[in-house]
Amino acid sequence: MAIDLTGVPERVGELLAEYRIPSAVLGVLRGGETATVAVGVTDVATGEPATTSTVYQVGSMTKTWTALAFLQSVDEGRASLDEPVRTWLPGFRVADPEVSARVTPRHLLQHTSGIEEDFGDPGEGDDVHERMVAGIAGARQVHPLGHTHGYSAALGYAILARILEVLDGKRWDDVLADRLLGPLGLTATTSRPADAGRGPIAKGHLPGPVRTPVDRLPRCYGPGGGISSTIGDVLTTARFLLDGPVHRMGRSRVPVPDPYLFGPAWALGLIVCDWHGETVYASDGSTIGQNARLRLLPEADLAIAMLTNGGPRESFYKRVFNEILTRLDRPTIPELPEPDPTLALDPADYVGVFARPGISYEVVATGDRLQVIQAVDPMQARILGRPDRVTYDLLPISRTHFLMPPATPLEDPQTVAVYDHSRYLHTNCRVHPRVA
Repeated sequence: MAIDLTGVPERVGELLAEYRIPSAVLGVLRGGETATVAVGVTDVATGEPATTSTVYQVGSMTKTWTALAFLQSVDEGRASLDEPVRTWLPGFRVADPEVSARVTPRHLLQHTSGIEEDFGDPGEGDDVHERMVAGIAGARQVHPLGHTHGYSAALGYAILARILEVLDGKRWDDVLADRLLGPLGLTATTSRPADAGRGPIAKGHLPGPVRTPVDRLPRCYGPGGGISSTIGDVLTTARFLLDGPVHRMGRSRVPVPDPYLFGPAWALGLIVCDWHGETVYASDGSTIGQNARLRLLPEADLAIAMLTNGGPRESFYKRVFNEILTRLDRPTIPELPEPDPTLALDPADYVGVFARPGISYEVVATGDRLQVIQAVDPMQARILGRPDRVTYDLLPISRTHFLMPPATPLEDPQTVAVYDHSRYLHTNCRVHPRVA
């Protein structure tokens, strides 16, 4: 049966206007059928219409492609998930000697290595991943190896890419092209920023919407966030995943301390979600002003994907996807949990500063009320078009989990975990250790 998207462009257009997002391209794959729609403009300055051929930055969705390429090497017997990284990179070293000797690709794929993203400035050259690995000799641990999940935006998958470069004798971009982009026929998908100009390109936008002052992420984010693609190529990748790899990638998983915002577990390059008892796999990504969402529903042989050039991210994506899911008689996306007003917590158990380079969260108490003050690097705040300090309420869901309502209408609500005897704060998949 053909996928009926009648009326969907109009509804997406209404939501784009409500959230002040310039454009969205939506795709649905069910069995052998696909349907795509494009709404809005690629650039508020030019008014160029978005089409289903428009190229968007997919951010950390890139990690799924990198994971697939690495798993191919595992299948060939040339790599392993559980051998130390030093098996292929003998000089690999971080500040902790035990981590240097024991960290494995499985740790990196599942974001449990705990290595701080402290790799300096590796530049924009073809040796960027080699330089990143060399640059972390003094990198400290955010948490002990394997102790908890804590998202690595760039470093973990750059180390995997460097292993692939050593195995295949070519740079990561060419490994990716030879192993996946070419064989899958992803002709509009690129990993080199210089190659992304072959068709209409979406420009990133910050709230306003206004054009982002930074057109792309640095090259060090390549294996973890550097791909640009179209909705058609994303759906082709989804078809490939549903035909087999998703089941293998999903079998190995670790729990996520904050299970509500994205999902309760992290697999090998995919997020594991629970939609009212149905296992759904996710691959998400965001750059500065562009967002990508992919949901894989293996039980229904279904995938839904969306690419946008603005935000907010979560509330918009949920409303659009729920329109599609309702039409297809599938479970809709679970809402974030409601606070529990009956919980009697001792605020003193949570007060403290939790920090990583460039960002900190200070949990404070006023009477029996908990709040968190988020502080980001002033330069980063300017790029993102937001203040460098924002105060949020923390409303308890349980003794370790909190709802964090938005501070402005254009923000999304989030959830926060303060756990392990208040040693860590986990939100937006990132973990922050207590420092004071």
